[in-house]
Amino acid sequence: MEQQGAGRGREDDWWWRELYGEGSGAGGEDGEGSGTGPPAGTSAGGTDASDTLDERIESVLRTMGQGPGGGATGAPLPGTARDPAGRPAPEHPASGGPGPAAPGPGELTLRSFEPRPWEPSSWEPRPWEPPGRSAPRAAGPLDGAAAPAPAVRAPDTPAFPEAEPDALADPVPDTVLDGARFGPVAVRAVSQRGADVHRRGDVRGEAYLTARFGAGRNALFLVAVATGRSTTGAVAHRAARAACAWAGGAVDRNATRLAQDLRAGRRDALRAGLQRLTDRGFGALRGRAAELGMPAGAHPAALRCLLLPADPQCRTRVFFAVGGGGLFRLRHGGWEDLEPADAGPPTAPFRFRAVPGRPGDVLLLCGTGLAEPLSGDPDFAARLAAAWSAPAPPDLAGFLAAVQPRGAGDAKDRTAVGVWES
Repeated sequence: MEQQGAGRGREDDWWWRELYGEGSGAGGEDGEGSGTGPPAGTSAGGTDASDTLDERIESVLRTMGQGPGGGATGAPLPGTARDPAGRPAPEHPASGGPGPAAPGPGELTLRSFEPRPWEPSSWEPRPWEPPGRSAPRAAGPLDGAAAPAPAVRAPDTPAFPEAEPDALADPVPDTVLDGARFGPVAVRAVSQRGADVHRRGDVRGEAYLTARFGAGRNALFLVAVATGRSTTGAVAHRAARAACAWAGGAVDRNATRLAQDLRAGRRDALRAGLQRLTDRGFGALRGRAAELGMPAGAHPAALRCLLLPADPQCRTRVFFAVGGGGLFRLRHGGWEDLEPADAGPPTAPFRFRAVPGRPGDVLLLCGTGLAEPLSGDPDFAARLAAAWSAPAPPDLAGFLAAVQPRGAGDAKDRTAVGVWES
């Protein structure tokens, strides 16, 4: 025990006693003969009971700023070992570098601080991207409500017309499309309901007929376009179909004679014969006005017809008509209006014209729904001419797309038959 007490009486333990009050005072167990006590410049007496811990710490720190000889040595820098005289410690024998030295009397040994090596965290900065090219970011809770998706407008679907109980087996489709080849010509035909008729939910009031009669050199091809004159679609369509049916029946009964007159070039005979047939036929239609749903004696429909011979050596095309519509020819990229200027009696104006066909020509027979935009809209006429100036005729889809006027031109029904000469 004495050895242990003697060991604690070493001079370099004075700061422990000064701080915690162990063995303080001159008359303690160690006594003055033990050589204990603070170095010069400090109080030799023990700490008073009234001293606080902070005052003791401050006394120790003031004492550490002085060496054994009372001179200021300054506090050693962290990580640098110095001897009591303030000189750097000798190099460590193993590494050759500076090493820690044994603390001298009255000097506090400071431990060097070694920084902790940096370790990457889980967060990594996002690489910079040019403005406008960054990927879209999902909306967060602070982004507010997401913008509503734009409303998708449904297409303008036509309304179904009201069914007729007496004609359920023969419905009227919105659009009819046909195409075929006859001898030296290719034929494309369409009849389509207009926008105004769509909105009314009414049926199409126009119709067409393409029919071949006979065989061999005496064969004839008839193209007919009819427009009913009633404001009611169903009544107008019945009248248009009745007019086409009459034209087909009249040509069928006189096909051989008409084909012979065409090959022989007897235009006057053709004109007189066709006018006589037309007058009788429209007289019969006026007698059926009540049956067709029209006022008695009313003129039922406008009718336009084109006769084409099957004989490739005969290039004469005969046109005859009653009522409004159009006959046009596309030649060298431009449209020509072939509507005859002469007319017959005012009650039933009959129109007739013989047209020579040339390879590359396109003849267009149409009702008023297409004749008006083709005559009054230069942009539509130019677009249609560009589409049909190719050497080959268009397919059925291309033909249907080409006869679609823009704006107010699509209000009426559109019926047209195109003939491509080769």
